[in-house]
Amino acid sequence: MLDEMLKCAGKIALGGHIRPDGDCVGSCLGLYRYIKDNYKEKEADLYLEDIPEPFKFLEGAEDILHEIPEDKTYDLFICLDCGSEDRLGFSAPLFKKAVHTACIDHHVSNGSFAEENYVVPDASSTSELIYNLAEKEKISKSAAEALYLGIVHDTGVFQYSCTGPSTFMAAAELLGKGIDAPKIVRDTFYVKTYAQNQILGRALMESIMFLGGACIVSYIRKSTMEFYGVTPKELDGIVSHLKNTKGVKTAVFMYETEPEVYKISLRSDDTVDVSAIAARFGGGGHKKAAGLTMSGSFYNIINRLSAQIESQLKGSL
Repeated sequence: MLDEMLKCAGKIALGGHIRPDGDCVGSCLGLYRYIKDNYKEKEADLYLEDIPEPFKFLEGAEDILHEIPEDKTYDLFICLDCGSEDRLGFSAPLFKKAVHTACIDHHVSNGSFAEENYVVPDASSTSELIYNLAEKEKISKSAAEALYLGIVHDTGVFQYSCTGPSTFMAAAELLGKGIDAPKIVRDTFYVKTYAQNQILGRALMESIMFLGGACIVSYIRKSTMEFYGVTPKELDGIVSHLKNTKGVKTAVFMYETEPEVYKISLRSDDTVDVSAIAARFGGGGHKKAAGLTMSGSFYNIINRLSAQIESQLKGSL
C-alpha cells in the first residue's frame, strides 16, 4: 500500500496532529526520511507545529515546515497519527486541496476521513504501522531512529498494554539498523528540565483524589505555567505519573490554555473507556488514553467528567 501510493505521486505532503507528541513526530519524520532516502526524484514536504526540543536531533527535523507556502498543491497528502481533519491544524487546507489523500493512524476515534485509510486501533503506535508498511530493507538508520522514538513514546517504553509481540519485533529490527536505543529513551523520554520537575511536583502535590480513591485529578493554570516558564509541550507525562497512584483507575490532568479553557488528558486501566468520555465532549483517542478540550471552571469540568467516569465504574461492578 505505502510504496504503491508513493510511486504514483510526484509531489507529496506529510502532516500530523496539532501539538505533536513522540509518535506523531516519529511517524512523520520516519516516513519523511523513508521518502527522501528511496524516492529522491519526489518532492516531499513535512508540515508540523513546533516539535519538542528533545526530538530535534532527528534527521529531517530541520526541514519541518510550520507555514503553508502560497499556491502550493500536492498530488498526495498523507496524514499520520491524526484522528480527524481538524486535528491537522494549520496544514488542513493543503489536505483539502490535495489530488489524493491518505491517513495512517491507530486512534479508535478515527473516522476514516481520507480517501485511503489504514487505521489499526490495536496497534501500539502509528510509527509501528509505518514500519509494517515500509519495505524493511529500505529503512535507513535515520528513519529507524524516528520510528523507534515514536514506538517508545506511545508505549511508555514498552510498558503500556498496547505493546504486543509485533511491537517488540519491530523494535528489535529497528535496533538492527544501528540506532542508539538507550540514548533515545534516556534523552527523549526520561530526562526533564528543572522547571519540568518543579511543575510536575506541584501537580502531584496539589492533586485531588475522588470517587472513593478510584480517580485522581490535577490542574495547572496558565499563570502557573508562566511563573515556572513552561509550555504545554513540557507538561507531557504528568497524567501518567498521576495514573501510577495506587488504587487509581482513571487519572485526569488539565492545563489552562486561555481563561477557563482547559486541555485535558485522560488515562485509565481496563475499567474505564476514556475515549468514549472524550468523544462525548468533542475529543478522542484510545480506550486507555484520550484527550479533549473543555470550557468552564475547573470544578464545573471535573463534575461533568466525574459523572461519566462514575457511570462506567458502576457499570463495571
